[in-house]
Amino acid sequence: MDRKYFLSSIALATASVSVLKSFGKDQVEGSAQGSSSVRIKMPPYLKPGDTIGICSPASYISLQDIQPSIRLMESWGFKVLLGNSLGQKDFTLGGTDEVRASDFQMMLDNPKVNAIMCARGGYGIVRVIDKLDFNHFRKQPKWIIGFSDITMLHTHINSRFRIATIHSKMCNSFPSDWTLATPMQIETILSIRQVLAGEPVKYTASPSISNRKGRVEGCLVGGNLSLIETAAGTESDLHTDGKILFLEDTQEQLYSIDRMLWNLKRSGKLAKLKGLIIGGFKVKIDTEGDEFGKTVYDLVLEKVRDYDYPVCFDFPVGHQVNNYALKCGVPHLLAIDENGSSLTSIL
Repeated sequence: MDRKYFLSSIALATASVSVLKSFGKDQVEGSAQGSSSVRIKMPPYLKPGDTIGICSPASYISLQDIQPSIRLMESWGFKVLLGNSLGQKDFTLGGTDEVRASDFQMMLDNPKVNAIMCARGGYGIVRVIDKLDFNHFRKQPKWIIGFSDITMLHTHINSRFRIATIHSKMCNSFPSDWTLATPMQIETILSIRQVLAGEPVKYTASPSISNRKGRVEGCLVGGNLSLIETAAGTESDLHTDGKILFLEDTQEQLYSIDRMLWNLKRSGKLAKLKGLIIGGFKVKIDTEGDEFGKTVYDLVLEKVRDYDYPVCFDFPVGHQVNNYALKCGVPHLLAIDENGSSLTSIL
């Protein structure tokens, strides 16, 4: 097992008391404008017999490819409801915009669905986000689960409705043969169940020479850098003042990452953070003779040099095997020292 990262699901009493004293049981500091306090709505945690709906609001996935996730979630004691978008194909998309929007809407409105697992990411949420009606969802919140393109749902729901969501692997990441899965695959998939069940979790990462030390408390927000930039200036724009922000991305060239980070800095999204977490960044190799000449570490530190909050690199989140489930919009404790970094969820 790669012990660079590990999952701890012990009861973290000391950290819980500290954070709850700062936030209250269900409050976070800072509104969309960074002023008055607002309440974060926590969807009910799941118990055996509850239903997880699966749909494909972004790219195409076959019914065969989701079978391993169905079997495993049913083994956890949950019922599974399959959406109409699964197996649908409109070129690269999981059905037409109308099919994907109506399917996701059905999951949002169905009172028997306790959580919605997005089958995969890819591309497509931005095409349907404005077609969705969240009125029923606001009254009866449920967990929305996914990452990558699903970041658009996380930013939209967090900024518009202050409802917690889960950034995690999706159906296309479940191993087809659980007995052959690596320990890291098993830990990351099981972290979804632990978060859905409301178990306390703590994630850690090894030290990095680029880390900036510190210990802070704040609500966790973030996701895919490209999607956060795409949401900028829209109703889905992510508000970061007073928050712990996490970022990840994949298959982007360094100049593109640099441009997107400049967008965050120039739009003020980096100015008033409590802390910054940098997850996995799979970088496209530069064309020979046209190298950018900097690393992701260089680019990030350049953008935050004017601020004094802690920064953590190489965190186990992103388009990689070590991609653990994180609760967006929920108070967390981020601690970074010479021994590495840790992120503890509270509530």
